Amino acid sequence: MTTLLYTHPACLEHDTGFGHPECPARLTAILNVLRRSPFAALEWRDAPAAEIAQLTRIHPQAHVERLLAQVPRQGHHAIDGDTILSPGSGEAALRAAGAACAAVDAVLNGEANNAFCAIRPPGHHAEPRQAMGFCLFGNTAIGAAHARAAHGLERVAIIDFDVHHGNGTQAAVEQDAGYLYISTHQAHIYPGTGRRNECGVGNIVNLPLMANSGSADLRHVWRQDIEPALREFQPQLIVISAGFDAHYLDPLAELNFNEDDYAWLTGQILAVAADYCEGRVVSLLEGGYNLPALATSVAAHVKALMEAPKAAQRSLVKNILERQKAKRNAAGL
Repeated sequence: MTTLLYTHPACLEHDTGFGHPECPARLTAILNVLRRSPFAALEWRDAPAAEIAQLTRIHPQAHVERLLAQVPRQGHHAIDGDTILSPGSGEAALRAAGAACAAVDAVLNGEANNAFCAIRPPGHHAEPRQAMGFCLFGNTAIGAAHARAAHGLERVAIIDFDVHHGNGTQAAVEQDAGYLYISTHQAHIYPGTGRRNECGVGNIVNLPLMANSGSADLRHVWRQDIEPALREFQPQLIVISAGFDAHYLDPLAELNFNEDDYAWLTGQILAVAADYCEGRVVSLLEGGYNLPALATSVAAHVKALMEAPKAAQRSLVKNILERQKAKRNAAGL
């Protein structure tokens, strides 16, 4: 088995206008690096368009229809100052959400170890009844809901390491204990949500980081907060909102992560996935606005996904050794 890559040319046709940071060049930079020889083993698949029934697990049908009806035939239409529609935006948004569902299907059906969805527009700010923050549909939440509705999973964990809090994802899942949502993000920036006391029904773990936090802070919250919460939840699938705008070169925030941090964090997530859900992970692109940093960060993330079998093997050996030690202790040896 391998790592799947879901993308579609339609995602390049979502035109946000001159100077907008969430631009088609982001996806071009990512796809260019993933076409290089270190990623030859990736299996590329076209993202299908999401079905309305998949979208309406998160968004009311009236909202879906109203949003798609706003897609202009020419030019641009602004939902708000940040969220722009062009003639290609409707199909791009459907393909982005469809990628999430198709990747979930493939991973849960055993076709691959894991999957990365190189898609746009992003999704984690899209609330059930409001598109916002560059985002049209809640791709990650839609994929997680699909895992439960179509595959009967009871526990799906969502890990969001975008520099901005995923208010839309949180709003979609915070009243359902079948989801665990964990977010690391910079405090006191857009969208202004994501405080530690936002706990949902006990299934929301927000970890705001102060400006200029870096590698040591990321590792601290992983060990103190993220890993314990994941292990207690025992997920049957992990879905990642993979934003790379916490990189120290990114222009939209002030955290100091680097490529090694993304590789390390991905490896930690995969190790937990190996213990609880047969390594099943689906990752979806969110933010990241410095093009070279975005490309190298995604490369580090995808490389770690492709090395998942090695992580699973290490985890298996660790578990065997721990069981042997427990038996010796029980026998008084």
